[in-house]
Amino acid sequence: MIIAFAQTKGGVGKTTLAVNLAVERVVRRHHDVLLVDADEQGTASDFSCLRADRLGHTGFTLVQLTRGATVRSQVQTLKDRFDDVVIDAGGRDTSALRAALTLADVAIVPFQPRSFDVWTLDKVATLVGEARMINPKLQAFAIINCADPQGHDNVAAAEALAENSEIIFLDSPIGRRKAFPNCNAIGLSVLEATQPDPKACLELERLADRLDVLCPHSATNQGAPIP
Repeated sequence: MIIAFAQTKGGVGKTTLAVNLAVERVVRRHHDVLLVDADEQGTASDFSCLRADRLGHTGFTLVQLTRGATVRSQVQTLKDRFDDVVIDAGGRDTSALRAALTLADVAIVPFQPRSFDVWTLDKVATLVGEARMINPKLQAFAIINCADPQGHDNVAAAEALAENSEIIFLDSPIGRRKAFPNCNAIGLSVLEATQPDPKACLELERLADRLDVLCPHSATNQGAPIP
């Protein structure tokens, strides 16, 4: 499965989700994973360096590709060698983000429950629509990341995200939890913490499990309903 984490706005926690999902595929499913850092900021690469220094290995293969043509050619060349390809793309509208969308089976578009974040939905939806002209199998899902522990903002954001026809709202929120930045800083997934945050782990695992159901090329899950 090729999973692209995509956004045209920075600061929504896209890279945090991408690296945590990549590690989840390795440690929980024992998959061979390619992590593609297609964001010019290179945060996924920094995480991988921290991880390698701490553990002696990453557990996955990392490539850093920031040009659209290179993303497209290299992922097409490498994808059959891996069970999963996770692409950390975006932060703004780049050729790498557009290339990732033309390759992905599933695009995950994270939004924080804030108006400035939700307002980018139409921009990303336009890119998804354009990518589907090349990649008609692309499924795109919006999720709420860094969800508030309580209050109306989560509900308001969910209602706004559910109105778009190009990107389906996936009710699988990730909370605003210290476990994510704390683990990122030492190159670990929340699943690998010495004292794991059970809520953070549950939310990550639930998102990962739903992606398996949503994957159009999974023989075991093909045709299954979204849980």
